[in-house]
Amino acid sequence: MKSIKIPKYSTHAARCACAALVLGLLGACASKESGYGVGPQAEREAFLQQARRDPAPDTPGMYLGLIDRMQSQGLYFASLAHIDAYEKQYGLTPDSILLRAEALRMTDQPEASALAYTQLLQTPLASRGYRGLGLIAGAQGDFGRAASELQQAAQLAPTDPLVLSDLGYARLRAGDVAGARVPLMKAAELDSANPKIVSNIALFLLANGQAEQAQAVMNQQKLAPDVRAAIRGDAAKVAAAGRSVGHGAPAGMSGPQGLQAAPVGAVASTPNRMEQAPRLLQRFAQ
Repeated sequence: MKSIKIPKYSTHAARCACAALVLGLLGACASKESGYGVGPQAEREAFLQQARRDPAPDTPGMYLGLIDRMQSQGLYFASLAHIDAYEKQYGLTPDSILLRAEALRMTDQPEASALAYTQLLQTPLASRGYRGLGLIAGAQGDFGRAASELQQAAQLAPTDPLVLSDLGYARLRAGDVAGARVPLMKAAELDSANPKIVSNIALFLLANGQAEQAQAVMNQQKLAPDVRAAIRGDAAKVAAAGRSVGHGAPAGMSGPQGLQAAPVGAVASTPNRMEQAPRLLQRFAQ
């Protein structure tokens, strides 16, 4: 069966990456569809009613596309029922396993979701499996493990901006500000318009002691007050994680996977760090 392209995320995060990731996880990563308001609710209800009336698509690809559309509308429980029907008719495929894993994660079934993501690790969708495992770990507050899983995902999908953004966010929350810089800058240059990535950049700048540059990014992107508050709240958590790592880890092993964590407010490996923000802002303005 020809593999379909499953839309990413969630993640990357959104301008609300940090806000969403505070509540759910990463990357940015990884917030659930809120679906508030009459418009979204009515749209989902109409889609579900149409899906009930229509016969099942007559090709595997069409059926997977229908299930993917359900998930894009926030109909995760309904999608699980259709995944069962799909696999009964066509059997398990990496695409159906991924759709099931995503639906289970979004319906608060982390253990079952992790099992499904693990099934993907020996398939062409292994990067999505590692990313999902990272998101689950982050949602449980284990940002060291989240960073480890997301590093595996980034190695398999080195140009995926959302994976890179999630990895940077996980490293920040684990207290590894220095380790977050490169994946976040890669993500920003790969997809400078993605609001999740932009908010993670703002978080990095705050955590790195560049408050003025962070404020400029948030002003330029016109972030809402609650989003700015969430980013600042995350920055406080990054600072606390950095202090905890600095006090409790052996020298040279203070970041996840043995990465050296810089003190919050400084990145040791970037002597010209104050020169980065103007170029970053120019890229966001394009």
